[in-house]
Amino acid sequence: MSDFVVAPAVEGPDFTRQGLNLADASLGAEVLWVTDEFFAPRERMLNPGQPVFYPDKYDDHGKWMDGWETRRRRTTGHDWCVIRLALPGILTGVDFDTSFFTGNFPPAAALEGCYCPDGDPDEHADWQTLVPATELNGNDHRFCEIRFNQPCTHVRLHLYPDGGMARLRVYGKAFCDWSGLAVSETLNLLALEHGADQVAWSDAHYGEPRKLLRPGRGVNMGDGWETRRRREPGNDWCILALGHKGIAQRIEVDTAHFKGNFPAACSIQAACVDAGTPQSIKTQSMFWHTLMEEQPLTADSVHEFLTLNSLGPITHIRFNIIPDGGVSRLRLFGKPVP
Repeated sequence: MSDFVVAPAVEGPDFTRQGLNLADASLGAEVLWVTDEFFAPRERMLNPGQPVFYPDKYDDHGKWMDGWETRRRRTTGHDWCVIRLALPGILTGVDFDTSFFTGNFPPAAALEGCYCPDGDPDEHADWQTLVPATELNGNDHRFCEIRFNQPCTHVRLHLYPDGGMARLRVYGKAFCDWSGLAVSETLNLLALEHGADQVAWSDAHYGEPRKLLRPGRGVNMGDGWETRRRREPGNDWCILALGHKGIAQRIEVDTAHFKGNFPAACSIQAACVDAGTPQSIKTQSMFWHTLMEEQPLTADSVHEFLTLNSLGPITHIRFNIIPDGGVSRLRLFGKPVP
């Protein structure tokens, strides 16, 4: 088999940098149903990695393609699929990625969304248009902004009339319905599923801080926030927004898989922020009070810290790693405050 080619990363609009890809299979997104998947199975379309192309690779159905691909339609109608997003979210944009699909891409695609928090949609689901039928090109990215201020749990992708989609990336901010949670319980207020998110950071050379908020433990060293080797004085940091205002009770810092590159120590500052932009919050964070004093870290371990300073309700934290390195997960357990 000849060498493979990896699709180059493409600089997208702001929503691709600011939003979370809620159609990421590694987070739990899943294609529930397709009209057809003769040439390439549904699962490949939600792979978080860049599409690849093997010039000489074939299988029993024909040319091996990295994406979802239907057979050539010889009837009326079109192909479509239903996707359960990894998390409910307010959607901001979509990337229709047809990398390496040149003679077999759909001429157009559309996207719908619905909110079914208690299960998967049935024939009575209220599907809303997120992106109307939009022209596509082969081996290309078609970025479309979504202006829909209601949460979605599922999306429906339409291909007109058939063809292949290398990747579908649906960007947005995770949505948490706090009215359905017991606010008297202690919760991880830094969980993606509870609406937490990244705000700003000093460096993210090997992985963005948002990975700190993912569920479970990291699967490898790439599944975490890691900075480059610092060659100047100071330390690296990131600012994270809690999913809900709350009172911190316990901190967990997990350095899973980081063995020769974990930070020597860490500390946390915090504040209750009423409003601001990422830039203004970054400036303010220099003067936030200390929630957790500097603590040593070790390789490939879960560290639990119970001694925290009493700051009252907080909405944001500044996580300082000293001087640099990688952390897999960060959890802040506490009680939400109305």
